[in-house]
Amino acid sequence: MKILLFLIFTFYNYQLVAQDVIRFVDSKKYPDPKQSYFIDLLTLALETSKEKYGDYTLQGVAIEMAQARTSIMLERNDFIDLTWRMTSRNLEQHLQAIYFPLLRGMMGNRIFIIRKSDQQFFHKNMPIQELKLIPLGQGYNWPDTGILIYNGFNVVKGYDNYLLKMLLKNRFDYFPRALHEPWLEIENHPDLIVEKHLMFKYPAPIFYFVNKDNKRLAERLNYGLKRLLDSGKFEQLFLTHAITQGILKKAQISDRTIYNLKNPLLSVKTQSLLEDPRLWISFNQR
Repeated sequence: MKILLFLIFTFYNYQLVAQDVIRFVDSKKYPDPKQSYFIDLLTLALETSKEKYGDYTLQGVAIEMAQARTSIMLERNDFIDLTWRMTSRNLEQHLQAIYFPLLRGMMGNRIFIIRKSDQQFFHKNMPIQELKLIPLGQGYNWPDTGILIYNGFNVVKGYDNYLLKMLLKNRFDYFPRALHEPWLEIENHPDLIVEKHLMFKYPAPIFYFVNKDNKRLAERLNYGLKRLLDSGKFEQLFLTHAITQGILKKAQISDRTIYNLKNPLLSVKTQSLLEDPRLWISFNQR
């Protein structure tokens, strides 16, 4: 009896002190300030779920790897417990997606980084067929690369950290980036600017992904994010976060010609999310 009581007491106390440890890639060689949004949203979702799921520890892992490699490591359950990426059918087959568009679809709203001397070649009434002939740059293994090729664009591929250098060396002539991305990226490049008149638009949500066997973390994130959505705190974070605040006004969306493109990579389940307007950015917001 004493042994049984001891085991019960030990298990009870373990439950009280046990906590979820969530590891994610935290690059030291190529730090990206834009990732703070995903970390802050993750923290908020975990805090919101704390009453039901208990305490947690977020742990950045200082390892250097490309997006594709990160997904492989997560699938193997090595080093990390979570990542965030633009989704695709293939990715959802290998990892457990948390079906919640973290950036409200903003990754699919793309404005261009160009050389400062080239603005004259990009004009507001530019036919899409003309734009398709001009070489653009995108990363190896990026879903956007496949999307733009599918839509008939002339895509030059490169490694993530060299694409701006490739643009400066005339390897291609424009570099489509999500609305919130180009501003920080060109800060130290005086010969590059954000193009003023044009924009791509296609459905391209970013999800959190976990290992398919990590049911607890998947349930916890779904619970926390849903509560944030229902309470309005998700929209509040998006509108006030340093990375996303006022981005529609800054990008001058109302002054741009928008080219609507198709994304052939979306699963049926992801497409069903398009029916809920609370999840997506509205161009009426400023």
